[in-house]
Amino acid sequence: MPQPRSDEFSMTQGGPLWRQIRAALAQDIAAGRYAPGDKLPSEGELARRFAVNRHTLRRALADLRDVGAIYVRRGAGAYVTEARIDYPLGARTRFAANLGRAGRSTSREILRLETLWAEPAQAEALGLDPGGPVHLVESVGLGDGVPLTVAHSAFPAARLPGLPEALRASGSVTAALAACGVADYQRRWTRLTACAAEAVTARRLRVAPGHPLLRATSLNCDAAGAPVEFGRTWFCTERIELIVEPAGFVDLSGGLT
Repeated sequence: MPQPRSDEFSMTQGGPLWRQIRAALAQDIAAGRYAPGDKLPSEGELARRFAVNRHTLRRALADLRDVGAIYVRRGAGAYVTEARIDYPLGARTRFAANLGRAGRSTSREILRLETLWAEPAQAEALGLDPGGPVHLVESVGLGDGVPLTVAHSAFPAARLPGLPEALRASGSVTAALAACGVADYQRRWTRLTACAAEAVTARRLRVAPGHPLLRATSLNCDAAGAPVEFGRTWFCTERIELIVEPAGFVDLSGGLT
């Protein structure tokens, strides 16, 4: 009886076929058959290898994508996710610039954008009267289509009345602030906290609830020192490695909470 080749697929693990395909591809990645940054074979090639239809194959690939093992470039195919992205936290922390330096394409999915009365912590950080108006923005930051961050940010609405329209137009906080007259801004302080992903955040980052995350609470100010953004960002620690740059911006007065 002929022996199967090493690249042939054998259904020996049990369970749904798509899970077996997912496990086989994950093993290929772990063993280095497909290295970080490599393009996977086409759907047609993989379907022939595993002798399945494309619907079954796509479910396996979607699961690998959801856990961050691969990412898909529209019109180009699926690629193995590369090593954690170095993400500097410094006086000028910019999502697009950080990912651009790592050679990743970036996009921001805005989930919520509305003007509300400030919560106490937001009003205090932004120097507003209690209950003053703020523009609240919730978004997901993606690199090569893979979700890396979830952010909740508050901006002083009275000072930046046109920010919602500018943000909808550009999708960039930096560009939106510039359109509102804030040519530059810097990080005044950042506090880092280890936490577990709650259900909504987990779904947005495509991880399981309870997955370990790192939360950064921060305040950005303009060149004159006036606060322009207060917010929290949740980082997927298996996809991003934070690098704290020595700029005296991390507020350690209360310790790391």
